[in-house]
Amino acid sequence: MQTITFIGNGNMALSIAKGLVDEYKIEVVGREMQKLIEFEDALGIKIEKYLIDNFDINAKTIMLCVKPANVESLGLRLKGKAKVIYSVLAGTAIKKLKENLSSEAVVRTMPNLAASVGLSMTTLTGDENFQTQAQELFSAIGTTRWLSNEKELDIATALAGSGPAYLALIAEALADGAVKQGLKRDDAMEIMRGLFGGFGALIQDIHPALLKDGVMSPGGTTAAGYAALEEGNVRSACIDAIDAAYKRATQL
Repeated sequence: MQTITFIGNGNMALSIAKGLVDEYKIEVVGREMQKLIEFEDALGIKIEKYLIDNFDINAKTIMLCVKPANVESLGLRLKGKAKVIYSVLAGTAIKKLKENLSSEAVVRTMPNLAASVGLSMTTLTGDENFQTQAQELFSAIGTTRWLSNEKELDIATALAGSGPAYLALIAEALADGAVKQGLKRDDAMEIMRGLFGGFGALIQDIHPALLKDGVMSPGGTTAAGYAALEEGNVRSACIDAIDAAYKRATQL
């Protein structure tokens, strides 16, 4: 069983590890042993745990899950040369990773939190010699899409990487709207979850515009609600959200 070495033990690392744990051996590296133990407990199995100072990455497959600002200092604390580094760091260029970390190859990736349930939409770019291996690895946590360059990955970060937060806002707001009209909170939440589950399946094969047209009958309830969304500039706000997130990714 191939070993994946996680450097970093935050939420994204845990989500990815949960998706990989059945098919790969997991080990984790971090600054505090107590947090590594908490990571292990959350994962639900015994794993190898190491403190970061002088950790030897030689010939290892690394899943890099630290904060972008820590890349420079991280390079000073590791030794050896990794086989490949899969970086999930938003906005951190391959050039910067290669300048600070020793590795035969680097692949930038952007999974999302759905990795923990095997439904991440993961985008990737980097060393094409590892394209097949990278897509095979990240297919264990969902679907993958290999992109042509880092600019495309930064745009995809704004869409798929940050997207769960946008959809969570919309989901919460829709449930709040139902509660405002008199629906019980637990009923509203259960109905909202069912809505998103069904929509997730439908959107795989049907264009969003066709889905909308299929639901919206003339003068009906959907048309009234849709008009309210347009009056609230929801479409424009979503476009602006991608713009803002992409610009922020290029600044990190």
